[in-house]
Amino acid sequence: MSRYHSYLNTSTGIIRRYDGAVPLAVFLRSFFAANKKFGSRDRKQISHLCYCYYRTGKIFYTPVLPDDTVIQNHILSGLFLCSSQPNDLLQQIKPEWNEKIFLSPGEKAAIIQQDLNRVDVLSPLSVFPWKSALSEGIDHGGFCRSFFAQPDLFIRVRPDHKAIVQQKLDTAHIPYRPLDEQGMALPNNTTLDTIIEIDKEAVIQDFSSQQVATFLKPLQGDKKLKVWDCCAASGGKSILAADVLKNIDLTVSDIRKSILVNLEKRFTVAGIKEYTAKVMDLTISHSLPAIHHSPSALNPSLFDLVICDAPCSGSGTWARTPEQLYFWKENDISHYSNLQKKILGNIIPFIKPGGHLLYITCSVFRKENEETVNDIEKELGLQLLKMEVLKGYDKKADTLFAALMIRP
Repeated sequence: MSRYHSYLNTSTGIIRRYDGAVPLAVFLRSFFAANKKFGSRDRKQISHLCYCYYRTGKIFYTPVLPDDTVIQNHILSGLFLCSSQPNDLLQQIKPEWNEKIFLSPGEKAAIIQQDLNRVDVLSPLSVFPWKSALSEGIDHGGFCRSFFAQPDLFIRVRPDHKAIVQQKLDTAHIPYRPLDEQGMALPNNTTLDTIIEIDKEAVIQDFSSQQVATFLKPLQGDKKLKVWDCCAASGGKSILAADVLKNIDLTVSDIRKSILVNLEKRFTVAGIKEYTAKVMDLTISHSLPAIHHSPSALNPSLFDLVICDAPCSGSGTWARTPEQLYFWKENDISHYSNLQKKILGNIIPFIKPGGHLLYITCSVFRKENEETVNDIEKELGLQLLKMEVLKGYDKKADTLFAALMIRP
């Protein structure tokens, strides 16, 4: 048996065992840790086949438990659709497909349908079947096509570090594509840890996330702003706010203590020394007033700006995590929408009159985006200043939504 058939068999076994309960990347790391016979090249090939399987969503979906041949045909079909250059594995197993690798996804789907005698193969534009649920202005076809390519790696150069970052990338012969004053796109498999000082000289941050800066710039001024990044996660938006707004009194919070521990390490490298960090469950209203007695605690109507990068479906990032596309259930949208409204209802009282809310999701669903903003206006009394879908599907980047609102 050739190594290519071995790759196919191994990826088939992984797909049979994987249920979407953890991110695919985490599952694969655990699998390879328990199966040390696979070298780095093997791991890369097997992982790529698994991701190609999930990138096609339910285009080749089989409702009953498929046998290995069906899964392997699905993997090969995904590899065919997701490849734009000739592929060694396809050349060995499906050379007739490899010869047609430069065709469009629609033409490839027609070939798959004919060769495998699958009358149930759907159009590539069915990879994301929830067209009617999309936020306004998103091109459904363009968004669907983005699933068939691995997104790029993006960095945002921090202030006064552009020349040194460019010099280091050039010296290391790493290709990059400048996008604007600070943004750069690099091949997804680029390893930067030994090339530049991550978080000090540049942050790894998707290009659409970088565009959130356009919502922060109107708040620039001489006054020191009290800023609360209430769903801080790894702190990327906090570092962006510090770079754009300069003079801020920063508070960060997250529901997970481990996240804040990692954030502290990242802030140290980034040079952010003065800030307050709190573990908080923003869905429980009575947990917030309980911390008012601390000198550095939150107080009602205290903040000039609250950044809420809210928990969401993550649908704008599914090209990076296509397993979420595969396992997604449409009724989960209501779960996230309700969660967002609960969080927003609890944090808005902490915004000063005249202060701002920056609401962000990495979702493409209207219910998590425009409809939530409408509810904030109607039910919570904030006024919308600007909202925008930050499209990344045409740049090999994520797609985000952002809205800046003011409390009268």
